[in-house]
Amino acid sequence: MKNLKYIFIINILFSVLFLNSCKDDDVIDDDVEELITTVTYTLTPTSGDVVTLSFSDVDGDGGDDPIVTGGTLQANMNYTGTLDLRNDAVEPGESITEEIEEEDLDHQFFFSTAGGIDLTVAYNDQDSQGNPLGLATNLVAGAPSTGTLKVILRHKPEKAESGVSTGDITNAGGETDIEVTFDIDIQ
Repeated sequence: MKNLKYIFIINILFSVLFLNSCKDDDVIDDDVEELITTVTYTLTPTSGDVVTLSFSDVDGDGGDDPIVTGGTLQANMNYTGTLDLRNDAVEPGESITEEIEEEDLDHQFFFSTAGGIDLTVAYNDQDSQGNPLGLATNLVAGAPSTGTLKVILRHKPEKAESGVSTGDITNAGGETDIEVTFDIDIQ
């Protein structure tokens, strides 16, 4: 009878230890938003000089102002665009682009222009289900003009919603991972 009492107590202790080790706080969330401190948008024309648009905010929100560099595009020129995103707040810096490629179903870039600039952006890549992604793009610089190009990365957008596959962010939902606005001059 004494042995049963010890076995019972030991079972209760193991149960308590086991239940405490399985708390919800121990669940690892692989879908945590990464810090994006650096965005480089490289635009390669069919002829002429490469243009690099860049954003850098290594100290994150609330610190120093970000450094944003726009660019000058040639009028009536086609460009191939490539986006590269990084977290340079850690040593060594981390590629966020690789993570976006690996989790392509959970990401989509959106592009919009303002200020009367004659610039169009089209997707040149897609996720594993054939929906647009936006790490690779085609840009067409039209007539001489100035304005801005806004680049937004959405996490978990609703890619099946109306207009999203054509780059309309209106019905995309999801969370904005980063939003950057570049000044553009077309000459």
